[in-house]
Amino acid sequence: MSNPLRIYVPVKRVIDYAVKVRVNPAKTDVDRSVKHSMNPFDEIAIEEAVRMKEKDKKIEVVAISCGTTKSQETLRTALAMGADRAVHVEVKDDSTLQPLAVAKLLQAYTATQENKPDLFILGKQAIDDDASQTGQMLAGLLNWPQTTFASKVELEGQTLKVTREIDGGLETVQAKLPAVITTDLRLNEPRYASLPNIMKAKKKPLVKLTPEDLGIDISPRILTLKVEEPAKRVGGRKVDSVDDLIDKLKNEAKVL
Repeated sequence: MSNPLRIYVPVKRVIDYAVKVRVNPAKTDVDRSVKHSMNPFDEIAIEEAVRMKEKDKKIEVVAISCGTTKSQETLRTALAMGADRAVHVEVKDDSTLQPLAVAKLLQAYTATQENKPDLFILGKQAIDDDASQTGQMLAGLLNWPQTTFASKVELEGQTLKVTREIDGGLETVQAKLPAVITTDLRLNEPRYASLPNIMKAKKKPLVKLTPEDLGIDISPRILTLKVEEPAKRVGGRKVDSVDDLIDKLKNEAKVL
């Protein structure tokens, strides 16, 4: 295990959760000329890593993002929240960047002894594609244990104790470092970056590189042919009798 213990937190720039997403006029993608922010689940991941650092000053927190130049804004937010340094893997068009490519980029960057990680903490999913795949794929590529959908994380030496949310309730698992964690919504409440920390973040180191530098092909394996908005819902109406209801279900709704 490296010294200090190093935690990598991948963060993604996504359309802000408060924005009403619309399809672009060409119907090739959603309209991306709107407000963006850090993926909310990634904020939770950064917060958890920073809390670990606050308990043990030897821990180093590294934020990493794969995206366009604007992803540096997201990285600066992570630095203002408490990350020590940042890494930006710049791509020209991140709308076609898929989970497997991101996982390969993360694996490639951290493959050297100089950048060797002890722990990855990722948001369980991004709110734009809801794929929930990057963490699992990264764990597979690294051949590391993974604990997904974490609602509580306890780190003791080289051992992780993670409470995770499952359909039947809560499950507690244990894993040895190095490992991969994906965070669920109830893990913590992310802090707001204070103005002094925002100013300090501007001076923290941010390394820039490209997929070509890492020798990774990020060509999409899945192509989007067309994007359409869902059909508008038709308003309901009252009927006078059960017979009238049955008639409409048969002849108009075609469900009987």
